[in-house]
Amino acid sequence: MQAAPVRATAIPSVTDALRAVESLLMSGGQRTARRNAWTSVLEDRRRAKDRFEAQRVLEEAGPTRTS
Repeated sequence: MQAAPVRATAIPSVTDALRAVESLLMSGGQRTARRNAWTSVLEDRRRAKDRFEAQRVLEEAGPTRTS
């Protein structure tokens, strides 16, 4: 007697589910615009983190003399 074959299907992640809903509700241009906007937000956050780190390094280096 052989066991019945098991068929496994992956459970979609929350991100996958949100993208599926997004694709149903929005046209392609809106999806692209939203994705571009989110990418821009992430890049702005990265630049802010870099600025903060640079400021911290400069403050730790102490005051500099200027002529």
